[in-house]
Amino acid sequence: MKRIFGLIFFIAFALVGCGLETKTLPQFYEKDLADVTKIVIVDGSTGYKKTVTENEIIKEFLGEIKDIKFIPEENQEKRVGWRYSITVFQDDEQTFQFGLNEVNENYYYTEPDIHPIVDNFYEHLEVREE
Repeated sequence: MKRIFGLIFFIAFALVGCGLETKTLPQFYEKDLADVTKIVIVDGSTGYKKTVTENEIIKEFLGEIKDIKFIPEENQEKRVGWRYSITVFQDDEQTFQFGLNEVNENYYYTEPDIHPIVDNFYEHLEVREE
């Protein structure tokens, strides 16, 4: 009987102890988003990427996604594939990279849904795909 309670306690502690919590992009990003000088968005379905260096477009995009809540998924099992990957830079230094449902190797869903926002931004971005 003690074993069962010990096992239940261990499982409960492990679930609580994983430390994942709801965050926004500024809470994940360890630097100041205002200092971002380049964003590279890779389309996971085509492999093409678009690079943005224009300050106003960067600010507009980050302004659209900075308040989106990344809420931890209950299921953290490894997955294959992704829709978009976003990498931010300060000068030529890569400072952060995340996917629409994966940040720091943990899985999230977002509120509001980040997918249509990034999809619309990418599709209407007047930058040549590489």
